[in-house]
Amino acid sequence: MAYIILIVVIAVLAVVSAGLLLVRPRLGRGAGTRTLERGRAEQSGAGGATGTLTRGDEAAGAGTAAPPAPPAPPEGELETPAAVAEKPPPSAGRMTRLRARLARSQSSVGSVLLGLLSSGRLDDETWEEIEDVLITADVGVSTARQIVEDLRTQVKVEGARTPAEVRAMLRAELLSQIGEDGNRQLRTRPHGGMPAVVLVVGVNGTGKTTTAGKLARSLVGDGETVLLGAADTFRAAAADQLQTWGERVGAETVRADKEGADPASVAFEAVRKGIEAEVDVVLIDTAGRLHTKTGLMDELGKVKRVIEKRTGVDEVLLVLDATTGQNGLRQARVFAEVVDVTGIVLTKLDGTAKGGIVITVQRELGVPVKLVGLGEGPDDLAPFDPATFVDALLG
Repeated sequence: MAYIILIVVIAVLAVVSAGLLLVRPRLGRGAGTRTLERGRAEQSGAGGATGTLTRGDEAAGAGTAAPPAPPAPPEGELETPAAVAEKPPPSAGRMTRLRARLARSQSSVGSVLLGLLSSGRLDDETWEEIEDVLITADVGVSTARQIVEDLRTQVKVEGARTPAEVRAMLRAELLSQIGEDGNRQLRTRPHGGMPAVVLVVGVNGTGKTTTAGKLARSLVGDGETVLLGAADTFRAAAADQLQTWGERVGAETVRADKEGADPASVAFEAVRKGIEAEVDVVLIDTAGRLHTKTGLMDELGKVKRVIEKRTGVDEVLLVLDATTGQNGLRQARVFAEVVDVTGIVLTKLDGTAKGGIVITVQRELGVPVKLVGLGEGPDDLAPFDPATFVDALLG
């Protein structure tokens, strides 16, 4: 009988144990979940990451942390606006602001001339030395002789000897050679419902594309709207460079969709879009080419003719490197024959003591220097002012 009672007791204990095992998972889904949620809230309040648990994990009482979700933007927060186009300074007064830089590079020529003219004796040997200094400064042989002849006459007539008198005499002579009365104003005003069209030409290495970009920046600074045409289709880098200049000041750039495309068609499309958009200026950068390559020069003439089917070309600016001296003058002659150059842009004028190219190129071509580059900065392209230039030359 005792054995029967023992068997019954063991059976009852087994049934009770089985019941408890069935009830525990249900408790895990209730109170256990609340405990986990409370734990999450405490972790969140303490600045920790919130973990995500699967159902199986909850049942087992263990959690696996998932990567944190990206934080939602605060309510009412706006998206970051696109970059605002720069507002460049106006072109007026740039030459004066850059006068000190120009004076440092040109002072050697001016100081030598002033020293010779102020010396106690002005004999034939001294005058020959003055002529040599002028020729070395790329003034040109005929121009140098003309300047020396004029100065000799003035010294005989006026008897100038003091440094102040000599400086005034030399300043007047140089201004006379450069010419103060010529019209150096860029024609960039729209007319007859059409934008002004400016063509930028020159050989590779003169800073032509950079000049086009700086000019666009200068025009925007003066309050004009500009559209750029990247007609240098032989170099993708040139189109990229021009587009970057345009984007900085909010100017659109028209460019070919492939390298080696017809530059005339790009120029034509730029003018068409400029007319459509009613911009003030369409500024077209052409491919750099050697003045000795007849085929490339003929292509440049074609670009100009194609543009003129829609509207006239208001300015053809030839970019010359001031450090090349007389070689730059030979380039200028050939370009002038092909596209009727209306103005000269002298770059790198701050990097040479040979400022005489200003006088020579104007005398040879009858074309005024309209812009000068005086540094690497984006706003270092300045309208050329003869008086400021000569004052910097003389120091």
